[in-house]
Amino acid sequence: MLINDVSKLTNLTKKAIEYYVKQKLVFPKILPNGYRDFKESDVECLKKIYVFRKLGLSTEEIKLVLDDETNNTLQKISIKKELIMQREKAKKVMIDQLIIGNNWHELSEELKAIEKSLTVTEKLLEAFPGYYGRFICLHFARFLNEPITTAEQQSAFEEIIEFLDNAPLMEFDEDLQSFILESTKHISLENIREMIENIKQSIENPDNFLSENKEIIEDYLEYKQSDEYKKSPIYKIQTILKEFNKTSGYYDVFIPAMKKLSVSYSEYFKQLENANEILRLQYPEIETTT
Repeated sequence: MLINDVSKLTNLTKKAIEYYVKQKLVFPKILPNGYRDFKESDVECLKKIYVFRKLGLSTEEIKLVLDDETNNTLQKISIKKELIMQREKAKKVMIDQLIIGNNWHELSEELKAIEKSLTVTEKLLEAFPGYYGRFICLHFARFLNEPITTAEQQSAFEEIIEFLDNAPLMEFDEDLQSFILESTKHISLENIREMIENIKQSIENPDNFLSENKEIIEDYLEYKQSDEYKKSPIYKIQTILKEFNKTSGYYDVFIPAMKKLSVSYSEYFKQLENANEILRLQYPEIETTT
């Protein structure tokens, strides 16, 4: 198929198609007369590129997406765009504060904190791949918009960066990787926010949470004792995550540094410990985490 026909089918100009060929996103056959012969697969690829460009993806991002059959790249791009939106929303709030006469010097310190929080959250996403990374990233992002005002906070921030730069990657076998991809590919940012909000509500009022979810918790505990659970991919994944958190320095380095860096996270952590203690008293057999 020649470029004129491809242009009509894909809604792309001929110049755009030529550009994507030069960028090695599609690979048409070169005919003896010098014309390019596009296959059906090239046309489908260009249709995808058209959509991705309309969604604001760069050429380099599109290359990564086209080479990735798992959609992990798209998930990471989605998270990064969400983080950028959060940062821009925070900047708009600052502009509004300047309009009403707030101190620009104080706002400049808050702006530095936002820039640093973006660095931390992006490194979180890179350090913890897949769904675990998405959850961790959004879970901690809300605690990272506070300004760094003390030497202790600055030191804690540097500890977090050092930890994330050196944290080992978790290793799952192919079957577990396939399970994770299949079971989380439809999870959206809104789903993750809902999970985080449920956790927040459960630790703020643990007695009420336990009362309202008594049957669910007891069914869950019964299932965790079954052979079916112990043979399941979920059990294997949780075992790997538990060992990873224990050996990577997550509890020994990352969590203490987060408590020093963020006042709000330190308060959240206290609530979490209290909720875990109440949970252990009612259900001694359940495993709790901080």
